Amino acid sequence: MYDKTILADGTRVVTETIPSVRSVAVGVWVHAGSRHEDADQAGISHLIEHMVFKGTVRRRTHQIARRLESVGGYLNAFTSKEHTCFYARALDTHLNRAIDTVFDLVLQPVFPEKELEKEKAVILEEIKMYADSPEDVVFDRFDRIVYSNHALGRPVTGFPETVTALGRDDLCAYLDSYYTPNRLVLAAAGNLTHDAVVRYTEKALEGSTRLSSAIPQTAVGDYTAQDLVESRPIQQAHLILGRRGIPIDHPMRTTVSLLNTILGGGMSSRLNQGIREKYGNCYNIFSFLNLYSDTGDVGVYIGTDPAWTPRARKLILRELDRLAQNSVSPRSLEQAKSQVKGHMVLGLESTSNRMQRIARQELLFGRFIALDEVLDELDYVTTDNIQTAAQMLYEPEGWSTVLLLPQD
Repeated sequence: MYDKTILADGTRVVTETIPSVRSVAVGVWVHAGSRHEDADQAGISHLIEHMVFKGTVRRRTHQIARRLESVGGYLNAFTSKEHTCFYARALDTHLNRAIDTVFDLVLQPVFPEKELEKEKAVILEEIKMYADSPEDVVFDRFDRIVYSNHALGRPVTGFPETVTALGRDDLCAYLDSYYTPNRLVLAAAGNLTHDAVVRYTEKALEGSTRLSSAIPQTAVGDYTAQDLVESRPIQQAHLILGRRGIPIDHPMRTTVSLLNTILGGGMSSRLNQGIREKYGNCYNIFSFLNLYSDTGDVGVYIGTDPAWTPRARKLILRELDRLAQNSVSPRSLEQAKSQVKGHMVLGLESTSNRMQRIARQELLFGRFIALDEVLDELDYVTTDNIQTAAQMLYEPEGWSTVLLLPQD
């Protein structure tokens, strides 16, 4: 029950009809995120995400806030490394209102100067909040050394000096350059019809004069393993072991996802059982996998006592080596497959998750990937595939280390 239409101006409309619900989730996705920013623009995508709520040609701030809340819905947005999304959820009877509102934010923001200065102050406080969180800081430092001087290595929020320097003209120019029809995807899921979504989208786009533009993307440079140690006023040590990984369209992405689950994806994972449960050396430990359009990264995070850091690092490397040197048991692989399948299927009970799923598939792959196709890919993965992926990614010489330690 998936449909796709490309409108005359190049905007893509993708929908998934779910007759069993009484709600709709709608999102306007823009192929523009922090990786598309120049160094002196760092944080502009995130600032625009905030500023569109400060007024449009048709509505003031309080009118935007009440537009969906007054009918029991909600409106929000987020910025990632490669995309920005403005989304709404409402009863199915308010589908038109939801689509009209999210497009109003994307197409007609006015960026009032007074509100811009206030919102920049808000974001500076947000940056300080992340700086006070050692878990956020250690991942920020990890991105920095894994992606070096590339935009993927910069935080989505930007830096105080770049955010402070941005003006209204900068926001307008960025909007005109990146919020163009060929970069827009309207995704909707819920109790709806595709024809109605297309009709409401065309109505919302009436009068828009933006033209499609090229989508340049700066290539990520070569990766070199690095080590970084930093002291901060904290009590725990925060350690990441990680490296550059694979892109989202890599033929082994499903295998690597299962490998990540086996290594550190939950309470039953090797890291949790082998380090937390067996030795009591930490409260929080997990592995992670980030997949971007042309690159990615993998790694392990642990928060532990500073005195236990050398031992924790040794235990983590031992688990990585075990996966590279020895095949996992068929039973462990089947458990990982069941775990991943369960998370996927349970997630599809949310209309918001289904809206995000079809939008990301369109942006990253240009097509809809049915659930059965994904489940089949999982079933095809063998224990030999898992070991091959571990040997490809878990070479200790290629891993970078980021360590935050207490100042004393």
